[in-house]
Amino acid sequence: MHLKNSKIIVIKIGSSLLVNHNKKIRKKWLSSFAKDIQKLKFRNKKVIIVSSGAIALGCKKMNYNKTNLKLDKSQAIASVGQIELMNLFSQTFSKFKLNISQILLTLEDTEERRRSINAKRTFENLFKLDYIPIVNENDTIATSEIKYGDNDRLASRVAQITNADTLILLSDVDGLFTKNPKIYKNAKLIKKVKDLNKDIKNINIKGTTEFGSGGMNTKIEAAKICNLAGCNMVIANGLHLNPISLIEKKHNCTWFLSKVTKLHARKKWIISSVSPKGELIIDDGAKKALINRKSLLAAGIKKVSGKFNKGDHIKILDNKRKEFARGLSSFSSEEINKIMGHHSNEIQKILGYVSKSEVVHKDDMVEV
Repeated sequence: MHLKNSKIIVIKIGSSLLVNHNKKIRKKWLSSFAKDIQKLKFRNKKVIIVSSGAIALGCKKMNYNKTNLKLDKSQAIASVGQIELMNLFSQTFSKFKLNISQILLTLEDTEERRRSINAKRTFENLFKLDYIPIVNENDTIATSEIKYGDNDRLASRVAQITNADTLILLSDVDGLFTKNPKIYKNAKLIKKVKDLNKDIKNINIKGTTEFGSGGMNTKIEAAKICNLAGCNMVIANGLHLNPISLIEKKHNCTWFLSKVTKLHARKKWIISSVSPKGELIIDDGAKKALINRKSLLAAGIKKVSGKFNKGDHIKILDNKRKEFARGLSSFSSEEINKIMGHHSNEIQKILGYVSKSEVVHKDDMVEV
């Protein structure tokens, strides 16, 4: 369907596709997946794989039960499992003459502009060298709880940074259904989502999260990021052999079609932030100014939530608390608390030093 015209394809695979319920590695599946990748490479496609499985493979090697792991223990096990994971890929992919490399990312690597540009360059150089980057979250040092589904968001961020055309989320379900197919026989597979807000408005996403190891919520979040970055996304069942070929042959999956975006790369990066650090609630006057492409000034800010520094990603909410825009703050939350509601010419007097007059400059802001 859409893979034909895709030059850069990001494929995310969950740990349940690599290791089955009996902790056995699904070697036959991985070989069939490698064959699919080989076919994509023959067609001059650039491929990035985002793979979970480090903790699952670490548990298997060390004979640990995954369910009641504490964070510090899971970080150590991820460190052991990461080698197992790369060995598994290396052994399988080399049979198909595919070269692989490893990239471990933390949230800051994509949330900080300079680091995200560095990451993009690394991907581009690996493509030139004809290597396939295999990406994972750096679980060994990630401090927030290691959750299933984080790799859905990571994959969408990688797709955005690398200007990918398509993100494939291989899951343990065929796609997005109208209801949970494991409970309701009359659940229907939604094959195409053209407008994220309209087309899935009546679906109880929470009711469908029991299936799919990352849950459907994180997949919808990933679709939103892709949508804004001008990248199509597909959720497909990865449990079958040759899962990529099946997407092209059977179309038994859900495609989220992106509206082609004319956003500048920097603005794409701003809007796709995975973890905004805080929120500003603004009044109607400020909202009107923003609609007219003006910067956000201190006078129009009513409330500050969260603790953030200068340069951090923040959400801008209207007075009904509906997210209206995202941007990079020119001030810390502490400073905004002091200057909000005041005119720009009072800022220097309040803070005691010279600073910018815009809290969020129009060039650093994108409407949602």
